[in-house]
Amino acid sequence: MSSWDHEVDVLVVGSGNGAMTAAIAAKDLADADVLVIEKADKFGGTSALSGGGVWVPNNRYAKEAGMVDSFDDAFTYLKNTIPEDVAREDMIEAYLKAAPEMVDFLHNNTHMRYVSLEKYPDYYSDLPGAKNGHRSMEPEYIMLTELGEDIDNFNDGGTMYMFYKFALTQVEAQVLIGRLKGWLKIMGRMVLEYYTDFPWLLKRKGFSRKTTGGGAGIVRLFLSMRDRGIPLWLKSPMKELVVEGGKVVGVVIEKDGKPMRIRAKRGVILAAGGFEMNQQMREQYLPKPTNTQWSAGCKTNTGDAIQAAEKIGAKLGLMDNAWWCTTKVLPDRPYPFLSIINKSLPGSIVVNSHGDRFSNESQNYMAFLQETFAKHTDEKPCVPMYMVFDEDFRKQRNVWPAVMPKSMLPDEYFSSGFMGQGKTVEELANNLGIDAKGLQQTVSRFNEFAETGKDLDFQRGDAAYDRYYGDPENTPNPCLAKIVKPPFHAIRLDAGDFGTQGGMMTNVNGQVCDEAGNPIAGLYASGNCTAAVLPTYPGPGSTLGPAMTFGYVAARHIANTTTK
Repeated sequence: MSSWDHEVDVLVVGSGNGAMTAAIAAKDLADADVLVIEKADKFGGTSALSGGGVWVPNNRYAKEAGMVDSFDDAFTYLKNTIPEDVAREDMIEAYLKAAPEMVDFLHNNTHMRYVSLEKYPDYYSDLPGAKNGHRSMEPEYIMLTELGEDIDNFNDGGTMYMFYKFALTQVEAQVLIGRLKGWLKIMGRMVLEYYTDFPWLLKRKGFSRKTTGGGAGIVRLFLSMRDRGIPLWLKSPMKELVVEGGKVVGVVIEKDGKPMRIRAKRGVILAAGGFEMNQQMREQYLPKPTNTQWSAGCKTNTGDAIQAAEKIGAKLGLMDNAWWCTTKVLPDRPYPFLSIINKSLPGSIVVNSHGDRFSNESQNYMAFLQETFAKHTDEKPCVPMYMVFDEDFRKQRNVWPAVMPKSMLPDEYFSSGFMGQGKTVEELANNLGIDAKGLQQTVSRFNEFAETGKDLDFQRGDAAYDRYYGDPENTPNPCLAKIVKPPFHAIRLDAGDFGTQGGMMTNVNGQVCDEAGNPIAGLYASGNCTAAVLPTYPGPGSTLGPAMTFGYVAARHIANTTTK
């Protein structure tokens, strides 16, 4: 028998939403002694940096709001959204049944509270079974001071819904960044809250005390873990899985610079994120071009769990895909900014180096980049791409960092090619190496579409999702406005992501499967280290929803099949 340095019932690897949900559920449902280990020096992973949305049809909050939905509608929608060659009906069915149960469990037993997003539509809103709201939720905001002494261990890199130092809810972000009706009231309240919070400002000069989005979700889950006395070891990367008699019985980690063997008597749950920060794996699996610097995922997500599982015979799937989203890589910032709302607003377009539009800028970000890769060639590259707009747009929309005049921005932003400006469209193009004739023709044609309200090339503004991030007061199309007022501006966008979606193949119980499709005893997984259940990203929160649900499902299976 192996010698062990530490023993627990259930070991959870990772500290994002999926990992923490699994840990809490294992403690409550299985009455298990649980340990959570995290590679980084702070907890939260990519979940803490995300918008925090969770896509769960038929959830309790939607029902309380009077939403009429059904399993059949959701199943129909997913069948129409996910291609047959990657759709796993058993996993989709398991998800749709277990996800509302997971939400109920958290609501009834933890600090987790959500708000139903009434008007946030499914991402493929024109397909059968789609709904125009109430399938996604975002966490209620919470104050960081609730963490107490643990505040310095929280991955507070700022969620995707950050504006300067202020945390925004999803609804506030939509209104504020687009400068829609009511944005000044939101801005005024946030500024007042931040600069009058003297006790907080005296201690910290970073983000506001209030956290929203993914940060709020992680704080609420961590507090729920802390209530249960579940330990979380930081700076404790997993190095390998230990197998005895065909069963995973523990792991080898590194702690305080030394190897440590931990026995997991009832199971190991891997929820350690994807491989977005592993350039070698990106080049091996993902479409080209690809670069870790474009990813908004957690810096420590280098595919460790995926590689460890593969070494013991786990089957991998969907390794050629990621959760795509255009990103803005500012030269002086540690994390890229996700460009979700910006390129959807009326008065901007996205072009390639030939100056051509190549897609509907207002469609969902996942589909936009999938189309980008499909059209990218060496002869006509679509990466990098450029968001082009005029002075009216710069002044009317809160698009960071263009909201600031050029004189207030670092010279590096322009010398690096990240941003460009010109008195004419031709000058702008020449400054950034874009084909000037092509860009002039594109802008002229787009201005015609803005006037008629109909995008004849890419149908921008036709779908409900397109219009969600448009401006309803902009007519005749909320997504189209002319680009005519000099000076003209552009921001480089990269083919980024907020995590990869390929990894271990799992079954309806959250068990990791081998090459023959059989479960590997003692090993479970959820989240971005697994092959995605909803790979086309059907709605806001299609990563966190399955990560949390199958973390919960794994703990439930341990409770039903093992004894303490």
